[in-house]
Amino acid sequence: MTDTTFATDASGDLRHAVAPTTFGDFTVVGDDAAVTAIHFPDDEAPGDGSWGEPVDPADHPVLGPAAEQLAAFLRGDRTDFDLPLRPKGTDFQRQAWAALLDIPFGETRSYREQAEAIGRPTAVRAVGAANGRNPIPVVIPCHRVVGSSGLLTGYAGGTLLKARLLALESGRQTFAG
Repeated sequence: MTDTTFATDASGDLRHAVAPTTFGDFTVVGDDAAVTAIHFPDDEAPGDGSWGEPVDPADHPVLGPAAEQLAAFLRGDRTDFDLPLRPKGTDFQRQAWAALLDIPFGETRSYREQAEAIGRPTAVRAVGAANGRNPIPVVIPCHRVVGSSGLLTGYAGGTLLKARLLALESGRQTFAG
């Protein structure tokens, strides 16, 4: 697995836009080249300006499509994303996140299976820690990773949200708005 899965070059200043969805208002952060972060509905913007200036998603070449695709995915109208992504992390984290992109919609993997997929079968806990630092959740689907027993384990957005995402993907529940 190579790091070419993700964009490398920044373009323009960071901006953020609110993405209203059936799961609440997510915040998408990015520049003119790629999405760099997605924040859950209850996340507060930091006072340090690290999310950049707010913009109307309709006026942004990356944030507009990201907001639209995220909303469509969470309505159940989409099963994948076609977005340039640039998550900031270590080489190991980026390998772990790239492996998440290989988990098909509606399927799950264990942390062990994810560790094996990146050629680090003993790095199960490190993979879990990397997933916990995934800056682009939902799009980089860390919610698709479960404990070896199949039980839901931690999720930055909470295990209730993880359960809702997995239910949406399994077809057991829809969230039409």
